[in-house]
Amino acid sequence: MIKGDEFMEIIVAKFGGTSIGDGHKIKKAAESVVKEYMKGNMVVVVVSAINKTTDDILKMVNDSIGDSVTEKQLADIVSMGEITSVRLFSSTIESLGVKSEYLDPHMDKWPVITDDNYLNAKVDFKATEEKSNELLNLLDQGIIPVLCGFLGKDNEGNVTTLGRGGSDITAFLLGHCLNAKEVIIVTDVGGVMSTDPNKLETARKLDKISVEEMRDLATHGAQVLHPHALKYKDPLINAKIIGFEHGDLSAIGTEIIGPSENEMLKTTALNEEPISVLAVVGEEILTKTGILSCLTDALARNKINIYGISTGQNSVTLFIDKSMADEAHEILHDVVVENQFLSSLSLGREIAMITVASQDFIDTPGIITKITEPLRKKNINIVEISSSQTSVVIFVDWNDGKRAYEMVRSVLE
Repeated sequence: MIKGDEFMEIIVAKFGGTSIGDGHKIKKAAESVVKEYMKGNMVVVVVSAINKTTDDILKMVNDSIGDSVTEKQLADIVSMGEITSVRLFSSTIESLGVKSEYLDPHMDKWPVITDDNYLNAKVDFKATEEKSNELLNLLDQGIIPVLCGFLGKDNEGNVTTLGRGGSDITAFLLGHCLNAKEVIIVTDVGGVMSTDPNKLETARKLDKISVEEMRDLATHGAQVLHPHALKYKDPLINAKIIGFEHGDLSAIGTEIIGPSENEMLKTTALNEEPISVLAVVGEEILTKTGILSCLTDALARNKINIYGISTGQNSVTLFIDKSMADEAHEILHDVVVENQFLSSLSLGREIAMITVASQDFIDTPGIITKITEPLRKKNINIVEISSSQTSVVIFVDWNDGKRAYEMVRSVLE
């Protein structure tokens, strides 16, 4: 954005509930925003409800109304946490001598427009982009806007919520709509750690992490950023996670890289070459320590890649490129002969591998059923299936591979 003869960068800073957990933290957070503003940057602030406020509100709702509360009522009630936060944060900025204006869904200038799903609303991107011009007008006037995270508004003017991780969604969404230079997530930790520092003292802060890695980490329990928010991450906008203790938005934290082009697309791919199935059996081998390691280490030493592993009480099935199957068969046979817990090995039929990937899968209940149901109707047997939050891998008989690939691709387009 050009203002006068200067190029003004836009920064979106989101403060989580713990980072504004009391008056001292709110002032420190406001000071960090003003400091960035004084450098000549435009700052848009997104705030969550003050620490534990939403949980306290939900408890009161449960104790007073219980199951009789409607979704519309609940969205309106829980919004009070964020509505209070923006007023307090904006007033704190003004006490430091800088103009600020708070925005909540009850106001005409509110930018985040959604459908009418009150408790898990989906964003209307086009309408939100258009309404975000209201924020640009405020920024042009030297005003720091402070917005409620987590909240939206439907076309009828009703308050909606974006579900868990909603404040992070708001920050990345506004970053995209405003073509921001950077989105900064301020939390109670200094960045993304190699593991939970409360469990291992040797945990260290990561300098960088990809969107794909961050999503998988968040999906499996890391609390620093909600995985739903990452689908709104613009690859052209810088993003980082920093700790509130710095009191400085330019502090070094963990940079979030991406997403990659492939991550942004919904893709379906059929492996060009057949995959061979190797099955190793032994009595109750699932309970024997080190069996998987013996098998995979032997293949790794010979640079043989494994496309998938399936385990059962008495068997381990490995999926290997057909061109390497005979060599893998021989290598694993030596392991079976030498290991007292393993009894035999078989090299099975050729199968096809179909990979389906999309960042939208994390928000799509029943995606596996949608993919597999057409195969069932056409009597195509699924040999094996594995899934993560953003991808599904299906193994079928090689002769059914192309037909299955076309069917899966057609139902997802």
